[in-house]
Amino acid sequence: MVVCGDDALARRLAAELRSVYGEPVTLVVPPAGRTPGPPVVGRARASALLGRVSAVVNRATGNNGDPEPGTPDRQLEAEELTDEVLAEAGVERAAALALVHDDDETNIRAALAARRLNPRLRLVIRLYNRRLGQYLEDVLDQAAALAVPGSSTGTGAFDASTTILSDADTAAPALTAAAVAGSSKVVQAEGLLLRAAERPPARTEDPDDDDPALCTLALLTDTATDTEGPGTAVPQLLPDEESVAAASRDRGRIVLETVSYSGPAQPVSRSVPLGSLLPARLRWSFVGLVLAVVALAITAVLTTGEHPLRAVYLTLLDLFSINEPAIGEPTSRQVLQLFSGLVGLLLLPVLLAAVLEVLGTFRSGAVTRRPPRGVSGHVVLLGLGKIGTRVLARLRELDIPVVCVEADPDARGMALARRLRVPVVLGDVTEEGVLEAAKIHRAHSLLALTSVDTTNLEAALYARSVDPRLRVVMRLYDDDFATAVYRTLRAAHPRALTRSRSVSYLAAPAFAGAMMGRQILGAVPVERKVLLIAAVDVAGHRPLEGRTVAEAFRPGAWRVLALDTAAREQDGDGPPPARADRAAGLVWDLHPGYVLRAEDRVVLAATGRGLAELLGRRPRRTVPAPGPGG
Repeated sequence: MVVCGDDALARRLAAELRSVYGEPVTLVVPPAGRTPGPPVVGRARASALLGRVSAVVNRATGNNGDPEPGTPDRQLEAEELTDEVLAEAGVERAAALALVHDDDETNIRAALAARRLNPRLRLVIRLYNRRLGQYLEDVLDQAAALAVPGSSTGTGAFDASTTILSDADTAAPALTAAAVAGSSKVVQAEGLLLRAAERPPARTEDPDDDDPALCTLALLTDTATDTEGPGTAVPQLLPDEESVAAASRDRGRIVLETVSYSGPAQPVSRSVPLGSLLPARLRWSFVGLVLAVVALAITAVLTTGEHPLRAVYLTLLDLFSINEPAIGEPTSRQVLQLFSGLVGLLLLPVLLAAVLEVLGTFRSGAVTRRPPRGVSGHVVLLGLGKIGTRVLARLRELDIPVVCVEADPDARGMALARRLRVPVVLGDVTEEGVLEAAKIHRAHSLLALTSVDTTNLEAALYARSVDPRLRVVMRLYDDDFATAVYRTLRAAHPRALTRSRSVSYLAAPAFAGAMMGRQILGAVPVERKVLLIAAVDVAGHRPLEGRTVAEAFRPGAWRVLALDTAAREQDGDGPPPARADRAAGLVWDLHPGYVLRAEDRVVLAATGRGLAELLGRRPRRTVPAPGPGG
């Protein structure tokens, strides 16, 4: 395996391949002085905020002098990924190549060169531009098919497919779920929507017949002892039914639910809502003027004896100053005319303001909105960069109210925020008054997703001072630092929900799975561990082929969730499935006695080590998994 990258994702991916799957890895990185990342000063400052020694952060960069589990077999340093560098890395003999540079153009150039050097190579490319990635995937697969027939589909003796992934897309569901409820995780891919929901310990021993859960993915640890330190309790992934029944009253659990689309994705309204044409003050001004006109008309009817319609007509003429002066008429009529003229003077500026406001609204419909005064129960999203943009799209897909905070008016996600008419506060989150403008005191949760650790940590600490029970989710560059932040905030605020996430930590398992030749649909974080949702062909996998669904279940390793019926029609052997989701072509609630065939394709939940074992690839030596994620 060859991994080429310039940030933490490359090292995390190499460690995942080396320690979990036991694959020989060659890592190609820029020279040490050019490796991008948060400045060391910024890390030390963030550590000081927690009273932590900055040397902990150096573990991720290998500066402690001791080799860590998952260290690559070979590491090269190169300024650019030229043909000579790729050849020296062994691309011509490699089984898979991962290009995970932060720059799309660098990855594309290297992918074209690698496909030319080795048409049989399995490619995993990190691209943020999804449309470009789809075109590139088709081109590279076609090139492999022409060079070696049958290679692009993976049906031959080897798999030379191309997989385009984005760390932002991979991490966005986990970040969104942690902010929304802290107890639900959503995985969405190719029309498939899975929801992993947290259930508290059961209060009764009677089972709930209306429970929509398909299965139990994990048993959670007790929050009182969840310190994530060595030797402490850890969540139990993919437990069997006996374990679930025994721990149902003592431990919470993560269950899997299916959610089907009722129609196409939520359309984005390009029209201006009627309520946004005029501000509330102008609308109330109009209401007051109308009531004044009605009062004047009623007074005219009572004092002059005019017909109501004629009284209203005369009042409007006086209001617009187009009636004859009431000279020689009764005093009551003259007084009413003066009051009508005064109301007319008040009406002119209101009408002018309304016209200017309406014209401005239609002219600048793409201008960012300010947070409404009465907004509450919303998610405050800090940062509209690469990660924040994807998370914003996920939050709006779930119809969750969002208020964004961004310092750069030209940030990547500003266009999406304008199109979705999401309120945005422009300003530096570290400055006083910015979070107050985002109504942080009435927010449901805070998502700090800027690219600077100190900014995310400072915002989280300030939000905690405003509301100690506020749900906080932080994106932190270094996983060791994220663990330290998690422990400290949990100790300081034991009743509040705090989550610290590293994007590389969340994305690496999906990239590693793609390098191993599997289709990874998504990842479900369970505390600091990760479960993968993958689509696997039954053919060639002895633990699945010819076995029933019940026999194929391996507690703690993998569990079959659904059967993909899109490729073929069922011919009726074995007990029929319980129900089907026609839109996704998936059959859920498979009968435990259904026999899996070689031509079947199943969706399963598995741990990283479980998938490695399922493929018949066992680590050559026993080493612990990298980091606390497992």
